[in-house]
Amino acid sequence: MGMIPRSGTAAAAVLAVTLAGCGAGPAGPDPEPSAPASAAADASAPRVLATGLEAPWSVAFLGGTPLISQRGTGEILELLDDGGTRAIGTVEGVSAVGESGLLGLAVDDRDRLYAYSTGQDGNRVQRFEVTGEPGSLGLGAAETIIDGIPAAANHDGGRIAFGPDGMLYATAGDAGDPDAAQDRGSLAGKILRLTPDGDVPDDNPFPGSPVYSYGHRNPQGIAWGADGTMYAAEFGQNTWDELNVVTPGANYGWPDVEGVAGDDRFTDPVQQWSPAEASPSGIAVVGETIFVANLRGTVLRSVPVADLGSATEHHAGELGRLRDVVAAPDGEVWFLTNNTDGRGTPGPDDDRLLAVEPPAG
Repeated sequence: MGMIPRSGTAAAAVLAVTLAGCGAGPAGPDPEPSAPASAAADASAPRVLATGLEAPWSVAFLGGTPLISQRGTGEILELLDDGGTRAIGTVEGVSAVGESGLLGLAVDDRDRLYAYSTGQDGNRVQRFEVTGEPGSLGLGAAETIIDGIPAAANHDGGRIAFGPDGMLYATAGDAGDPDAAQDRGSLAGKILRLTPDGDVPDDNPFPGSPVYSYGHRNPQGIAWGADGTMYAAEFGQNTWDELNVVTPGANYGWPDVEGVAGDDRFTDPVQQWSPAEASPSGIAVVGETIFVANLRGTVLRSVPVADLGSATEHHAGELGRLRDVVAAPDGEVWFLTNNTDGRGTPGPDDDRLLAVEPPAG
């Protein structure tokens, strides 16, 4: 299957380890850890698609052309046929401090490009027409879809994607204000749902509000299964990172709880990991498997849709920090390393865009 697995177990006790760049908080309950990771046999190396990237954050496909965001420079790159890259343009007014900057990319069914970035007045989602042909693409003027999303040096969320319903979803972190995650009047600590033009859909769970779910600390991955189920990956603080099934109007508990709490007021994750073993960022569903890119855990983790409490680890400790994972049009699994973001140890070719074959079946 083109991936190197590692057997292991999730932590069985709370670890007093704080995610780099995040403050300490209450330890919370001590629930059961996630199920042991299973083993697989294939030991093929990933295929290298691009090298020399600078803190890449997101990959999206404009037609058949891969586009890559670079957090610090604000540039959007296109991947060329020979493995090189070229900038199609720079998102103006990007403020890259700490974890903020140019973050998620998404493309709608009209081949319009959307980008989530940090500006001087907070996080925003903008839309761009892309001009030209592959190999000479250009970035048109920006049109703001939503702004005023609270921003900070950390906990900016930043992932955007179009759901099977055609709506635009965006993850927003708590921007360092945990209580804002429980305030439905704030956009911080939420997953947002909008029309492609930035309007609030009539069937959102809270009338007139873009808030789709709340009680999130710093979600950075969203994806959908073939049956329309929405999944999200979320950074915990010093206890549990989470994989959640997201439903409209649900409260995921932050900052009152972290991880599985068994509290009827909140929706528990379907799987949790200690932050040292995970720090999950981008996720993708390929076939019947959820792939999770992990930063501190330096591992690509796969979770079968049929058994959301289990996981297999691939390339553990071999590639460094992993920021995003996407389903390529040809069915491959593509993922980004993130060793040049100031927290990793870059290799001579970092950062890189890599590809592997998905599991058989």
